[in-house]
Amino acid sequence: MFFPSLVVLLSLSVTAQGAAVPNTHVVHETREISTSRWLKRDRLSSNVVLPMRIGLKQQNLDRGHDYLMDVSHPESENYAKHWTPEEIIDMFAPAQATIDTVKEWLTDFGIDARRITNSGNKGWLAFDATASEAEALLHAKYHYYEHAEGHLTPACESYHVPRDIQEHIDYITPGVKLLAPRKRGHDKRRVAISSSQGDATTAPLRVFYPPDFNVTAAGELATCDKFITPACIRALYDIPETPEYPNGNPRSDNSLGIFEEGDFYAQADLDFHFSNFTPRIPTGTHPILASIDGGNSPVPVSEAGGESDLDFEIAYPIIYPQKITLYQTDDWWYASGGRGKPEGFFNTFLDALDGSYCTYSAFGETGNDRYHSLASLDPKYPDTLGSGEDAYKGQLQCGVYKPTNVISVSYGGQEADLPAYYQQRQCNEFMKLGLQGVSIFYSSGDSGVGGPMDESEGGCIGANYTVFSPAWPNRQAGIHSNITQANHPPSCPYLTNVGATKVYPGQTAKDNESAVVDPAGHPYVEAFASGGGFSNLYPIPDYQKDAVAYFYKNHNPKYPYYTTGVVGQDGGLYNRSGRGYPDVAANGDNIAGFCRGSFFTNGGTSASTPIFASIVNRINEQRLNAGKTVIGFINPALYANPSMLNDITNGTNPGCGTEGFQAVPGWDPVTGLGTPNYPKLVSYFMSLP
Repeated sequence: MFFPSLVVLLSLSVTAQGAAVPNTHVVHETREISTSRWLKRDRLSSNVVLPMRIGLKQQNLDRGHDYLMDVSHPESENYAKHWTPEEIIDMFAPAQATIDTVKEWLTDFGIDARRITNSGNKGWLAFDATASEAEALLHAKYHYYEHAEGHLTPACESYHVPRDIQEHIDYITPGVKLLAPRKRGHDKRRVAISSSQGDATTAPLRVFYPPDFNVTAAGELATCDKFITPACIRALYDIPETPEYPNGNPRSDNSLGIFEEGDFYAQADLDFHFSNFTPRIPTGTHPILASIDGGNSPVPVSEAGGESDLDFEIAYPIIYPQKITLYQTDDWWYASGGRGKPEGFFNTFLDALDGSYCTYSAFGETGNDRYHSLASLDPKYPDTLGSGEDAYKGQLQCGVYKPTNVISVSYGGQEADLPAYYQQRQCNEFMKLGLQGVSIFYSSGDSGVGGPMDESEGGCIGANYTVFSPAWPNRQAGIHSNITQANHPPSCPYLTNVGATKVYPGQTAKDNESAVVDPAGHPYVEAFASGGGFSNLYPIPDYQKDAVAYFYKNHNPKYPYYTTGVVGQDGGLYNRSGRGYPDVAANGDNIAGFCRGSFFTNGGTSASTPIFASIVNRINEQRLNAGKTVIGFINPALYANPSMLNDITNGTNPGCGTEGFQAVPGWDPVTGLGTPNYPKLVSYFMSLP
């Protein structure tokens, strides 16, 4: 069996593989639980070359949480005094002693210093090594691992490092990771399109409505239990239709950022939406394109994607005439299903926002994952796999865009999709963006306490596939059952996670919402429930401890649990000591919109996320106009003052053969602290310095 990414090097050979592990070495990482998806195959040939990467421990990462809380907690004297990018780089660069110690270990082993590369920000060491060299260096055995879908990757079950340098290393790759076989968008979009819609690809386009939908202004609020329009959203959260500006014009420095990958909007769909629901927005209004590594939009209406159309049809009616910046990420080959399609998410996006991230190392991930195989986690640019206009031939974009003050992301997966180090490294970056004043909102998932049901294990994890499967990046949690990382303190609560609510039949926009629970076939093909639960990697953050403790004390779930970090231990279904999610919620069901020229209704936390993000963007505008700074990381303020949200106390989020958790008074792992109350949010945040 031959792994196509590895190159044979004929001139190097090491005979030490297989020797006993000396007592000077300790296990740095090990894979404890096998998975039915992967089979161990052949041992790597000794002269196969591996691209070795050693992530060096950064300085002060253990203090990053405190730094962020210092500028984010409303009771801090440094509230909203955000850092500059230069201050962040200076604070977290690894110590020179770390670089020297690890490099000396490598050269003492026999790796010529000329083969070792140190990144510009000193965060990692890189060198190529034969499999026999890597095995001798790490006292490991490398095999090919084959996934059920045919993917191959080199990995070991464990590896060792000298005891005296362990404290200087985050992670070494290739190592114990096994790559998830695919990438998916958030969860699959739940779309119900009018059966009379006709052929959306033919011209001229025709728009059809179901017989019980009235597009007049009066009819919009009368049918909010069936069709959520912009008027319904304004009524639910008491949002004034038009923002007020001192000079009549929005600011140029407060565009709302929206992430997209592999899904594209069509201008005709936006224009249909504006004409029907918000005629004050001129047709032709469109986002500012921030093209990342060949990402491009818009597309012809026949090629439009429901995700992108939905995001902009949600956001524009809330923030217009404020601007929207579209972060369209990755070329068509990588983003949309070519054979080179990667399994990772968000790295190239973060590269474009922060140039240092391109070469930054943490938790062993050095820059992007750069296995030269079709199973790599991240795209490699220039794109040599794709062809023609589908492939971006330029260099990887690093630090080309200043991040917007608020970013909405309606994509993700499950914790088990990707290795812990991959997600933890991104988590550090979200912390650093928060220090700079960026508010980042992620959707919580659409499968309740489990994952997508189209997976072979029914979307659940554990030895018997009964354990709840936390969503990623529900706080950028990582692969929980396959890797132990005792030297990596799990502490990544630096995103705001958004769950979904619903106006149930017979209710109005003035009634209390409930958590979304839509069984399969009613109205969507797949079941839909607001994603929520507890992380298997990250503990409960300080700002959330009181809320979670109140939940356990007053509304203790009936399910067995575990707390040791061993997934499913003693029959437990969730991690009692894990960080809870979501943080907040907003409406995410029966959203009225247009896609491919036809009226449709859509559901998902993909809709909830841009609602909440747009509201925060409007509040930032008011703060900036008042001479204040932006809000930045919002969670500490929300948990300290939950009364500015509408508490949701009805509904569950079923999955994994259970009814899931229950929405209850106070925070809960279904709808978080609740939905936005715009006047209260504005009053509170305008009262802060």
